[in-house]
Amino acid sequence: MEQRRRIGAYGLCRDNGRVLLARSSDESDFPGVWQIPGGGLEHGESPAHALVREYREETGLEIAIRRPLTALASVRELWDIDVAWHFDLIVYEVEVRTGILRREVAGTSDDVVWVPESDLPGLRLMPFTAELLGQPVVPLDFAAPHPLGRRRPPPPRPTDRGQRFAAYGLVTSPRGVLLTLISEGFPGAGKWHLPGGGTDFGEQPAAGLLRELAEESAQAGEIVELLAVSDHRNPRALGPEGYPIDWHAVRVVYRVAVATPTEPRVTEVSGSTVDARWFTREEVRGLTLTDVAAAAIPAWAA
Repeated sequence: MEQRRRIGAYGLCRDNGRVLLARSSDESDFPGVWQIPGGGLEHGESPAHALVREYREETGLEIAIRRPLTALASVRELWDIDVAWHFDLIVYEVEVRTGILRREVAGTSDDVVWVPESDLPGLRLMPFTAELLGQPVVPLDFAAPHPLGRRRPPPPRPTDRGQRFAAYGLVTSPRGVLLTLISEGFPGAGKWHLPGGGTDFGEQPAAGLLRELAEESAQAGEIVELLAVSDHRNPRALGPEGYPIDWHAVRVVYRVAVATPTEPRVTEVSGSTVDARWFTREEVRGLTLTDVAAAAIPAWAA
């Protein structure tokens, strides 16, 4: 099957024992299934901006985003069009600011309602929504064709631009904070970076981070919490492809604890990391950092 990826932002909104849910329309892959409102990012769009836009389109409501709750991956194998979709989903806690609840017109959802949490067991929920709400996860039937025959193959892949989802860690131990040095030939070469990187197809963000941590530094860590979500667009990123590409990167940053630190050792071959080291607060001050590392380090240093 052709493998494709997309990044989406979704908002969990609760109010007095109720949760706001939207129902997938006939224009979606799985009509009649309920999920929390949200949807895919446009190229160069931040997750927060996408979520506000999607909420306005699907519910008529203006929201305030409170904090990121979780990041996860969901894979759908659509056998009727021979495409496997990997969705990277960022879920935020949100609350309503203004607006009157109304359903979307001619979109991928056709209804939106406040559902008492006691009524959730009677609904057909998207697996990621069911898991998020503590309900039994009922897998979707990927082998079944669309009931109305409306699934369409995705458009051809663009060669001049792309989206990338990555998971990084603010990794700390009694020895300090762990940073990695970016190799020559990669964007940000020569800067110190947070351990982590792009996730593989079908890989959960937290699992991808722990894999990258082992490859880049030979450390074993434990995920503590999701700290932050950010994005960055570089219209002319020059990497190993050998020609500029308009890259839009979405990054999640976790707090990671290493209880038993060892001497860092890069185990990946010909990768984007050339060195890894533990640094004290004083030593970090003299380093040239990537924007991801520069944004995360102050919380630890303080």
